Amino acid sequence: MLALKNFFSEIETVVCLVCIWTVCGVANAEQPSGDATESYSPVVSIDYPINVYWGDTHVHTSFSTGDANLNGGNYVSPTIAYHFARGEEVVAINGMRLRLRRPLDFLVIADHAENLGIAADLRSRQPALLAAPGGEALLARFQTYLADGGRLAVRGKELGEAYERSVWQRVVERADAYNDPGRFTAFAGYEWSSLGTIAGVFGNLHRVVVFRDDADKTGSIVPFGADDSSQPEDLWAFLAEYEQRTGGQVMAIPHNANLSNGQMFSLTDSREQPITKAYADIRSRFEILMEVTQIKGDSESHPLLSPTDEFADFETWDSWGGRSFTPEEHPCCRALPAGDPMQRKQGEYARAALKNGLDRLDALGVNPFKFGLIGSTDTHSSFSTADSDNYFGKYSVDFPSKQRMFNSRSKGWPTPFWNMSPAGYAGVWAEENTREAIFAAMKRKEVYASTGPRITVRFFGGWSYKSADAEVPDLARRGYRKGVPMGGDLTNAPDRSNPSFLIGAVKDPDGANLDRLQIIKGWRDSDGRLKEKVYTVAASDGRKISRSGKVKSVGSTVNVADASYTNAIGDPELRVTWEDPDFDADELAFYYVRVLEIPTPRWTAYDAKYFDIENIPDEIPMVSQERAYTSPIWYTPAQ
Repeated sequence: MLALKNFFSEIETVVCLVCIWTVCGVANAEQPSGDATESYSPVVSIDYPINVYWGDTHVHTSFSTGDANLNGGNYVSPTIAYHFARGEEVVAINGMRLRLRRPLDFLVIADHAENLGIAADLRSRQPALLAAPGGEALLARFQTYLADGGRLAVRGKELGEAYERSVWQRVVERADAYNDPGRFTAFAGYEWSSLGTIAGVFGNLHRVVVFRDDADKTGSIVPFGADDSSQPEDLWAFLAEYEQRTGGQVMAIPHNANLSNGQMFSLTDSREQPITKAYADIRSRFEILMEVTQIKGDSESHPLLSPTDEFADFETWDSWGGRSFTPEEHPCCRALPAGDPMQRKQGEYARAALKNGLDRLDALGVNPFKFGLIGSTDTHSSFSTADSDNYFGKYSVDFPSKQRMFNSRSKGWPTPFWNMSPAGYAGVWAEENTREAIFAAMKRKEVYASTGPRITVRFFGGWSYKSADAEVPDLARRGYRKGVPMGGDLTNAPDRSNPSFLIGAVKDPDGANLDRLQIIKGWRDSDGRLKEKVYTVAASDGRKISRSGKVKSVGSTVNVADASYTNAIGDPELRVTWEDPDFDADELAFYYVRVLEIPTPRWTAYDAKYFDIENIPDEIPMVSQERAYTSPIWYTPAQ
């Protein structure tokens, strides 16, 4: 595992002991005295990140009052969520034992700011809640709700700021308590949960707010929620004030853009006015990353937006629950905006937003959509499970059972559970497992998204990579010395030079082989048109890539009935150097890598096998082709 984790560094298996002592920072031997001389040890001079850390920036617990606790049946505390993420065995509310195959390296518990902690405090009769204005009356209503059902109206603001502050203080102090530098990183965070900025129109505009800092700084605020304002501009202003006042650092991560009704990456602000430079400045300052894949579907692209991309239709949700619905079917939603659905979807998917960002950069001088890509779960069960064969669902009411893939969410929400995707995780290239190092890596966008498998991916861009660079054992050293990593920028193209890219990917050590590597390019041509192209740059099993970029299918070893597959196809590792044949030095562009696994059983197949389920409707997918998406590398012509 250690040698594989550091595969792309110059550290080879035969010197893994050196890695343990000098790279991983656990040496305790006395150091010799005297003047330092040049070291024979090659790892002494490493000045770039050699480890990828895996985490989830989006976990809800019993402290999320509405959709997790009251409606989702989640009574599992944040404390248990931390224990589970660290690899410990826990017991779910249905009595099943569960554990991650491998622990996570970092976690953000991102409970909803709105009514934060109220349901959990009602269940435990928390003294701070009972002492708050209206606390006793709310408890009485809660007891009636438990006895008779129906709906419970909860308005946390009515309990007063002192109570809100007491809940948040418990949140940030717990994050500090579980933060263990070098072993496990716990960030303080919450979710701002706006349901749209266009009057009467639903749009999931949620952002996960992540703080770098400890409770001395994070405890000085009360979370700014959508009940304070549903406008993202007001959230960014709050974050700017926090940084100015405390000297801390914070970011906001947009998620679930595929259900935003075109609003997440709209070309207008929340007042439906065209984006200005000031808007682009503050958005790009705080919205550094995007959650591109999660349980409620994948937001990389859509078949309508990318009709020539054969892999664009992955875990696609077109509306809440994967289908159209009326307002009567879903109480919080209104009719979709009128107009071209293509135009609306451009505000919902990452690839389209990245292209529109180039256009805004040309017009304003600032790119409002210059974000890196991560995955996270958005689980509302407290348990971060993104593996198909160990998938405990989104809600506690949807834990593994013979019925769950056919069920809708509780209390009348039109969400056929088979639509849910077992995704995803964030991979972060950082120097060490600490808040400071991981947050810095996220800020420089040296991160990538996985739909679940822990695929190791390196991606570099520059002007002088050669084919031999993909063959050397020290790929990472070559990558950093001759270019920039994912999240970086290229400019000042040398005369008669096209950008070249160095890519290496290794399979999840406990997962499937790799099918292919692809580079997705987006650009703004000389006539102002936004374009995209998918290049297959490496394929497993010695398959040839045609001049048109096509490659035959890798095939499938999946046995659906047995919920099994083999690694008889695909490759455990793919490396390649690729030069853009269509480059124009005067055109804005971005590039990112998509890594595809060979087909594997989807979580629905594992459920069918475990619970002996028969006669499953054809509409329910049983096979998946999981993947990873790197953050882009951007090219900007010299000014």
